[in-house]
Amino acid sequence: MQGWTSRLFIFAVMITLMGCFTGALGNYRRPTRVGVSCCREVSKARIPSDIKLVGYKHQNALAPCVDAIIFYTESGKYCSDPKARWVSPRLRDLKEIQD
Repeated sequence: MQGWTSRLFIFAVMITLMGCFTGALGNYRRPTRVGVSCCREVSKARIPSDIKLVGYKHQNALAPCVDAIIFYTESGKYCSDPKARWVSPRLRDLKEIQD
């Protein structure tokens, strides 16, 4: 009877240790929190023609981000409504920027 009790005790200890290691690994694999940098609103206003555009990127809507065309200039970026009439002609000669 004593051999059965010691085996049960060892089994319980092994299960407990496996739970501890699994829990520690679970915490290690969690992704770190990254700040969101995206367009949260867009403008239908035209970007003036004297502002040189260097590229663009299409941003899909995934909260809190909205569907947008991000135009890049040498000094910043503009979040534009992809449905605005003027956007399509401005995309023609631009290179799409890949992440």
